[in-house]
Amino acid sequence: MKLSGLLHRSRTALPGLAGVARVDRRTDGLLRRVKAGEIAVIDQVDLDRATAEALVSAQVAAVVNAAPSISGRYPNLGPEVLVAAGVLLVDDVGDEALRVIKDGSRIRIHEGVIYAGELELAKGVEQDADSVADAMVEAKSGLTHQLEAFAANTIEFMRRERSMLLDGAGVPEVEVRLADRQVLVVGTGYDHDAELKRLANFIREYRPVLVGVGAGADALMKAGHTPQLIVGDPNEISSEALTCGADVVVPAFADGHAPGLHRVQDLGVGAVTFPSSANPEDLALLIAAHGGASLVVTVGLSASMVEFLDRGRSGSIASTFLTRLQLGGLLVDGRVIASLYRSRISVGAILLMAASALVAVLAALLVSDAGEAVLAWISQLWVGLVQQVRDVTGGLFG
Repeated sequence: MKLSGLLHRSRTALPGLAGVARVDRRTDGLLRRVKAGEIAVIDQVDLDRATAEALVSAQVAAVVNAAPSISGRYPNLGPEVLVAAGVLLVDDVGDEALRVIKDGSRIRIHEGVIYAGELELAKGVEQDADSVADAMVEAKSGLTHQLEAFAANTIEFMRRERSMLLDGAGVPEVEVRLADRQVLVVGTGYDHDAELKRLANFIREYRPVLVGVGAGADALMKAGHTPQLIVGDPNEISSEALTCGADVVVPAFADGHAPGLHRVQDLGVGAVTFPSSANPEDLALLIAAHGGASLVVTVGLSASMVEFLDRGRSGSIASTFLTRLQLGGLLVDGRVIASLYRSRISVGAILLMAASALVAVLAALLVSDAGEAVLAWISQLWVGLVQQVRDVTGGLFG
């Protein structure tokens, strides 16, 4: 008997899910490299919904998290998204896993244990719908502590940034004209692509100033629009977006250091810095408000405390709260605009109305032999029909 035949028969399939590992501490970097069927190895405490949905869209087979995906600080939404999509989630495998699991190597997951062949590399907790639901119930109690921290942070932020919020001190001037114009600020929050698509008619008709926050600039480019103002860390934005001709504002620390500014300069693009402890989303809103915008519409920006916590920015809630308070009635969520902008009369109803008018015209022609009178009547009827269609489909925004 041949030796190769003996080896083939003795080799049994090992249990579990196998795939190529993609390892990266920076989830944004990993999402650019991971492919369908691969296993994402990340290190992210309190996995947020946006990241989870990006992993699902990338069609990963499993996610191995070195950190707890639900720490208990607040009810974050990422683990629910992964489990509901059928993505295997192994939680809290430890920081050592990022060293022993090699990027590009083939690994296997079975009952919460990560193997290379038969060698155990790391061990964690395999999450399912029940375990995630239990953890979410416990995490809701953590909101009490977050509210207490929020109150303290709000007072401190107001003390530190009072002149910027109230008087616009330090808000940079940009070349794009904002005064008396509508502004659309786009981030990369939940369902931002679909929301931006629903606003296509609004953008086409009112031509607002398009502002991309971080990767929101690339979201605008993907949707077929060109941003006119970009606010955020250039390291999170593609070269195509940075060189599209938009004004670029780079957030900076209080000492003036602006991470990523060198990348813009290397591309030969001019940029201004915005020293502040506020997050880039709020900086974009403040630029629009102090620039004299008549309306500020947001897409993909956190709208509630749970959503903002879910994006892992609990320390910046004070910035968001005070910024939105400053804008007041100028600020409108894009979902509201999309809902109001939809036509309340279906296309089918309009076609039925037109068909009914056509039948009436044909009937009149059949029974009438007064040509000129009939033509005059048809002309009046057509004008009336066109006016009716305009009345039922237009005027939603005055």
